Amino acid sequence: MTQQRDVLVIGAGVIGVCSAYYLQKAGRRVTIVERDEVCSGSSYGNAGWIVPSHSVPLAAPGAVFKGLRWMFNPESPFYIKPRLDLDLLRWLLRFRAAANERAVRRSLPVLCGLSSASLALYKDLVVDEALDCLYEQTGLMGLYKTDRGYEVGIEEARVLEEFGIPTRVLSSPEVVEMAPAVHSDIAGGIFFDDDAHLKPDDFVNGLASRFQEQGGEILTGAEVRGFQLGGGRIESVETSRGGFRPDQVVLAAGAWSPGVARDLKLKLPVQPAKGYSITFDAPEGVIPFPIMLAEARMGVTPLGPRMRLAGTLELSGINLDIKERRVDALRRGPARYFNSDLERANEQVWCGMRPLSPDGLPIIGVPGGVSNLIVATGHSMTGVTQGPATGKLVSEIATGQTPIIDPSPVSPRRFE
Repeated sequence: MTQQRDVLVIGAGVIGVCSAYYLQKAGRRVTIVERDEVCSGSSYGNAGWIVPSHSVPLAAPGAVFKGLRWMFNPESPFYIKPRLDLDLLRWLLRFRAAANERAVRRSLPVLCGLSSASLALYKDLVVDEALDCLYEQTGLMGLYKTDRGYEVGIEEARVLEEFGIPTRVLSSPEVVEMAPAVHSDIAGGIFFDDDAHLKPDDFVNGLASRFQEQGGEILTGAEVRGFQLGGGRIESVETSRGGFRPDQVVLAAGAWSPGVARDLKLKLPVQPAKGYSITFDAPEGVIPFPIMLAEARMGVTPLGPRMRLAGTLELSGINLDIKERRVDALRRGPARYFNSDLERANEQVWCGMRPLSPDGLPIIGVPGGVSNLIVATGHSMTGVTQGPATGKLVSEIATGQTPIIDPSPVSPRRFE
């Protein structure tokens, strides 16, 4: 039996839950369908950073050269599994086309605006909904082991300042004064005072609970199996928990979004990128705030009594196989930066699939040909950072309100 619904949100990660929450606040009746459990994908074990400072897209000048140098090394920060995959080849060609300074300059105001808007929304959400998610706005430090890395970091910081992101360039002694566990031979650091962090699964699960308490519906174990189209609209959605006839659909299934969209004859240029994290008991007094280990392409986050080491980027298709070589590389990374070993007691290893767009911008908006669908995916490594602002933007598009940012640069129609 097909059930009538107002809005059906596909996906219960940070993007889907935030979208459902703000749609509900805008007066819509919302049901979330999730193929697994709430926050079971990449929203669960990531670094938990809310970082307007990370607004330089992955497709930046020099990224192609670095990618080629790293891509066949299974222990490198960026690994591409060699395989014949036409979607991956098309994605790489688009990535190469976007990896230039002019494209980055076009993307920066969009990403800075989205991330800064999210930061403000997080402050309200944590207080208004009394979310216990270890939220702290302590800033973030970027550490640079090499002089060249430090120079590149300073250049990026100067560009970010042009778009309203405050930065502080730190000498090696200033770094050690702020974080005594850092090696004194570090080249230098950059501190971003506005950045924040939280425990991402606690945030997503907490907000999902508030959504339900306020009348929202979440159906887990509800995998989308197909759509019925008519007149350029989605007439019905078939799931493993029954059929639905929604007035509006939001597709927020992260790295699984292209597979779901295929049944709608839509091609979303999103590649699944596996990331890893290791969470362990926090050594006392080692890290007072999140730290990015720049050359190693990994980050360390204090999470109350625990600590999380997160990083790596692996384009190997959708799979959740944990490769010990990549986990070991993650374990070894901090030794170059800290003067004491990060003892990893009660270690928990995790991996998840991030949804990478080729130009570094998320994909948010109504695609051509399906008038009652809003796509919200492609957030790369900044889904947590941009979650609330994306949810707010989705609700504004759905209800015709003035959008929190200009949605045209992130529209899915840019790829049509």
